[in-house]
Amino acid sequence: MTKWVLGIIGGSGLYDIPGVEGDWETVETPWGAPSDQLFRGALEGVDVVFLPRHGAGHWISPTRINYRANIDALKRAGCTDIISLSACGSFREELPPGTFVIVDQYIDRTFAREKSFFGDGVVAHVSMAHPVCPRLSKLAADAARETGAPVVEGGTYLAMEGPQFSTLAESKLYRSWGCDVIGMTAMPEAKLAREAELPYANVAMVTDFDCWREEVAHVTVTNVLDVLHANAEKAKGLVAHLARALSGVERTASPIDTCLDHALITAPDAREAELVAKLDAVAGRVLRK
Repeated sequence: MTKWVLGIIGGSGLYDIPGVEGDWETVETPWGAPSDQLFRGALEGVDVVFLPRHGAGHWISPTRINYRANIDALKRAGCTDIISLSACGSFREELPPGTFVIVDQYIDRTFAREKSFFGDGVVAHVSMAHPVCPRLSKLAADAARETGAPVVEGGTYLAMEGPQFSTLAESKLYRSWGCDVIGMTAMPEAKLAREAELPYANVAMVTDFDCWREEVAHVTVTNVLDVLHANAEKAKGLVAHLARALSGVERTASPIDTCLDHALITAPDAREAELVAKLDAVAGRVLRK
């Protein structure tokens, strides 16, 4: 058993967590610079590490986020688990703006991003059948309810490249696939968290109906921002309630903590030394065996 160190990736509108006492620190990674400095502190007696996904002030577009550096930096900072908070659009009448969806599945339609820490020289294939941590997701759902937000546990997130919103045809297609929400940032974030053996939960906060709902004015940034700011305030409360739930509770092991045990394919004598060195934080546990 060990203590919790909760990594928090804050999306649009969530650039600080009230009540966290600590300091900003620069973390360097072999994958380049993360989106911003990390804020390391304590909340409700739990160690937390906060990272603004788009950088303070929201200056990094979804495509240009260095997802590998962000996950590596949180792993390097000692995080045991990650909660991701992000804005999304809805494909369902029953998921109106203001709803918090605890995502449990993804369809990845991004195409311009680095999606793995591994590659030629060190090949690994992690399972993504169940891409989020059920324990952390349940805790996040309970914490969201404490804020008064409408919560839906389970949902499929369509990850699009962006930065433009969907066309009407795309929106109708994704809805026909059974997707529940759409966003631009959960992939490859969830994949990389799994490769780094970090249990991950994703709270997708609905800001709008995607453009499939033609009787409603098509989504604009102005519409999104109004709801986004209200959601962000509840998200801050969610983090505080989650920390309170974790406080004083020992963290027991998760199967995700050791998911690389059966994922590495490359034989030790065939591994490329430079890539092995870059993987020191992400996969050092297994590469040093």
